[in-house]
Amino acid sequence: MKNHELNDQEISTKKKNAATKRRHDNIVNNNNNNDQEADDKDFLTLSLTWGEPKPPKRTTPNTNNTQHQHQFPPLILPPHQVFQNPSPQQTLTNSSHPLFTPPVLPISASNNLDPYNNAASSSTATAAAAANVGPSRAPPRARRNPTQTPRDHGKSENILAPFPWATNHRARVHNLDYLLSRKIDNVTGLVQCKRCEKQYELGFNLREKFVEVGTFIAENKNSMHDRAPGVWMTPALPTCKYCDQENSVKPVICDKKKGINWLFLLLGQMLGCCTLEQLKYFCKHTKNHRTGAKDRVLYLTYLGLCKQLDPNGPFDR
Repeated sequence: MKNHELNDQEISTKKKNAATKRRHDNIVNNNNNNDQEADDKDFLTLSLTWGEPKPPKRTTPNTNNTQHQHQFPPLILPPHQVFQNPSPQQTLTNSSHPLFTPPVLPISASNNLDPYNNAASSSTATAAAAANVGPSRAPPRARRNPTQTPRDHGKSENILAPFPWATNHRARVHNLDYLLSRKIDNVTGLVQCKRCEKQYELGFNLREKFVEVGTFIAENKNSMHDRAPGVWMTPALPTCKYCDQENSVKPVICDKKKGINWLFLLLGQMLGCCTLEQLKYFCKHTKNHRTGAKDRVLYLTYLGLCKQLDPNGPFDR
C-alpha cells in the first residue's frame, strides 16, 4: 500500500516538472521570435535610407586665407623658353671692385608659375650668369723693381756737384778720360785718426789707384760670387801722419748722403766704412739692386763706381 502511494507521488511530480519545462520553452521561443522581427524591421529601415542623399554641410568662407586659394597648375616649358634676353635695364655692368658679385639674371615671368621648378630654375640662372659674365677683377698690381728710378718725393736727381770729380747727379762721378782731360789726377778727402783724433786731407793718385782697384776686380771677380771679399768689408786703413799709428786713419763721411765723396772712398778701398744705408743710397740712385746683405751691396757699389770711371772695362755683373 505504501509502495503504491510513493509511485503515485513520483508520477505526479514528473508530470509537474514536464509541464514547467514546456512553459519555459514556450517563453524562450516567443522572445526569439520577437528579436527576429525587430532585426528584420531595422534591416528594412537601413535599406530604405541608404540611397537618400545627405544634406550639404554649411561652411563659412575664410576671408583671411583667400590669397592662398589661387594655385596654378604646374607649367613645364621647353628649355629655350626658360631664359629670355635681358632688357637694357637688366644688362650687367662690370665693376672694378674686387668684391663685386654678379647679380642673378631675371627668370621669365611664365617660369614663376611653377612653384615646384622655381628653385631649380633660380640656381640654373645663377650658374649661367656666373659662367657668361663672371666677377670683374682689378688688374694685378705690378711689383716695383728696386732697380727702377727711385721715388724721392720732393727731391730732385740733380744737385750741386759736391766735388770737382762728381757730377750734378746723385752718387755719380765723371769718367776717367774726362777727369784726366781736366787735369784732375789727384783725388782728396777728409780723414781723422782714431788715436789722436786729428783731421787732415789725404790724397790718392787717380790713375794709379784706379788701376790697382780695377786689376784686383778683374783677377778675383769670378771667385767673389757677387759678394765683397774680406779686404773690402774690413779695409786696411792708412797710417796717421801725426802719431804714426798704423791702421788708424778713417775717412770722414758726410752725414748727408748726397755729399759723400764716393771716388775718394773707391780709390782708398774704404767703401766698407760706409753703413748699409749709405751703400743702399748709392745703389738706389744708380739703378742697382739694393736688397741683401752688406757684402752684396758693397760689391755692387765697387762695380758701379768702376763702371762710371771706365764704361768699357770688365765691370759688368
